[in-house]
Amino acid sequence: MSIRKRTWEDKDGNEKSAWVVDYIDTKGKRRLKTFAKKKDADSFSATAKVEVREGTHVADSASATIKAAGAFWIATAEATGLERSTVDQYRQHLNLHIGPLIGDTLLSKLTVPAIRDFEDKLRETGRSTAMVRKVLVSLGSLLADAQERGLVVRNAVREKSRARQKGKNRRQERRQKSRLKVGVDIPTRDEIKAIVGALEGRWRPLVLTAIFAGLRASELRGLRWLDVDLDKREIHIHQRADRFNDIGRPKSEAGERTVPIPPIVVNALKEWQLAYSRPIIGRDDDNKPIRDDVKAAHLVFANGSGNVENLANIINRGLIPVQIKAGVTVETEGVDEDGKPLPTAKYTGMHALRHFYASWCINRSQDGGLGLPPKVVQERLGHSSIVMTMDVYGHLFPRGDDADELAAAERSLLG
Repeated sequence: MSIRKRTWEDKDGNEKSAWVVDYIDTKGKRRLKTFAKKKDADSFSATAKVEVREGTHVADSASATIKAAGAFWIATAEATGLERSTVDQYRQHLNLHIGPLIGDTLLSKLTVPAIRDFEDKLRETGRSTAMVRKVLVSLGSLLADAQERGLVVRNAVREKSRARQKGKNRRQERRQKSRLKVGVDIPTRDEIKAIVGALEGRWRPLVLTAIFAGLRASELRGLRWLDVDLDKREIHIHQRADRFNDIGRPKSEAGERTVPIPPIVVNALKEWQLAYSRPIIGRDDDNKPIRDDVKAAHLVFANGSGNVENLANIINRGLIPVQIKAGVTVETEGVDEDGKPLPTAKYTGMHALRHFYASWCINRSQDGGLGLPPKVVQERLGHSSIVMTMDVYGHLFPRGDDADELAAAERSLLG
């Protein structure tokens, strides 16, 4: 490997100079790389010498663009059987965020400073802190795939000071995202009482299970009779239905869990099982439908055809109407024929019921809750770590230092 100075005259007769690094790459091919300054040539030469010796060097001319590497990355994700929703998210990150800003950049040019510049561009163009973090995780995964293919040596995303940056991002996210509030994000006890009193028909067992078992909407939609033990009063979570209605295992190992259910849910499920809408498998000579027997593998909350129920149907035909019936509403700017404000449902997503379940698990028994410790709450919710549980619901746990408890502790200590 050598460094030499090259001089020449331009078309106007002015003398120009540059520094050229002449070397043989890992494949035995001669490479020339030109620099305006000798210190840059020296720096590249020192780095390339080590990379060539270790067999990891990739020349710029042999490097691919980020957009091209992204296509390989998506293909790998599909080939390894990742969930459609995950692959779809990867594709969105590539097409909407990574590609438009740095898609034409060579992988070999993607340094730590270039990553910081990419971060700045993401924020300047209106992406939230949370979205910036997600896109960078995807870019790091893309570069890891490119490394395995020999398209790039460095993964600049993972070289960046991860611990410091991670803490900084989390602090920024906490500033932007306020704590969950009872009556705003979490239904109150009175609101839940009103909803339970208004429930009827096919949505009653589903909504009751969401309220008193805390299952995610995907877990409710993928729940089988096989996984419901009414005698032991518990539900076993072994699968879920994604947003494409495809059945698969929970995303994390912690998602597979057993959740106890109270009598109100047990009774509702027993009634629902007796009135279970069995799928039509044919018709008899009189053209009357022949329905399949109730089998353990059938979905508990299937649609009329025995398939996965659509989430929009659960919300628009179940959750929202029952809130309006129960009076759990907020006023809107719209008015009816008589000029009266048109109310709309206060909570628009199933996750509000999961939030209530978490608060019910946390609240003290004297406040109508279960008073469970944090680790048990984590297990009931299927969170992968106690950190996640405490980050979302930590402020709901009793502090144990209110006036009555402080007085009792004082008496116990001092007699």
